[in-house]
Parts: sequence; C-alpha cells; structure tokens
Amino acid sequence: MNKVILMGRLTRDPEVRYSAGENATAVARYTLAVDRRFRRDGSDQTADFIGCVAFGRSAEFAEKYFRQGLKIVVTGRIQTGSYTNKDGVRVYTTDVVVEDQEFAESKNASSAPAAGGFDSAPAPAPSRPTPSAASGDGFMNIPDGIDEELPFN
Repeated sequence: MNKVILMGRLTRDPEVRYSAGENATAVARYTLAVDRRFRRDGSDQTADFIGCVAFGRSAEFAEKYFRQGLKIVVTGRIQTGSYTNKDGVRVYTTDVVVEDQEFAESKNASSAPAAGGFDSAPAPAPSRPTPSAASGDGFMNIPDGIDEELPFN
C-alpha cells in the first residue's frame, strides 16, 4: 500500500502549468513545510520540505485558493521518477501525487502571522462571499451562491 497523509504550510504559492494538447490538464506543484515531531541531536532542521503535485480540478483548486503560509492537509501517494538534465546527469525525483487536499485551519487562523515566518495569506477578492465560522460546533458556514465554485458537486 502506498498512502501518504501530510499536514503543513505552503512554502510559496502553487506553480501551475497546463499540459500541451487538445485536452489541456492543469498541473500544480507546491512544497509543504511539514514539522518534525522530534529533533535530531546536532540538527537545527525542524521541518521537512515535501514536494507535491496535483492534477486536473485539484490543481485548479490549488491555484485558486492556496497561498504561501496556508496550512493544508494532503493525502496521496509517493511517486518516484528520474530524468536526465541538460548536463547529462541523471536526477532522481520523489513527489507526493495529491489525491485529496483540504484546508487545515480557519481563514482567521491563516491570516495571522505564521510561526514559521511565512507571509500571511491574502484576503479573497471582495466580490466573492466568504465563509464564516460557525458558533462553537467546529464547522464553517458555506455562504449561499458558492456551490458552483466548489470542486465537488
């Protein structure tokens, strides 16, 4: 079984490109800074930086809503690969192919300065209705009229 679950903060805005051809597919790449549970002796590194790649509607969602410093949860699978760079050197890659991605904190929490020194997430465009926190049940209210923008209908 190849299953990965990560929670971390985006190190920068996702980089999105579209595949060539008649049915262009969005491909989003981003890196998550995932805190380590324990610190190794003599090491100052407290996080791992893990490359993630999302395709199709997941990539378009990441492009639209994910910003540097935002805390998200990703589930997916590890995929390895290799290629030869322009200098003729074989380069080996390891990425998490995203199967599911979601927000790990409320909008209010993500707009506060992050402890890791990331910039805060920008506010959405004023014309878009924004979700509001519900009273005490831990769920957020989805405003009316946003159904057509959600990736799962």
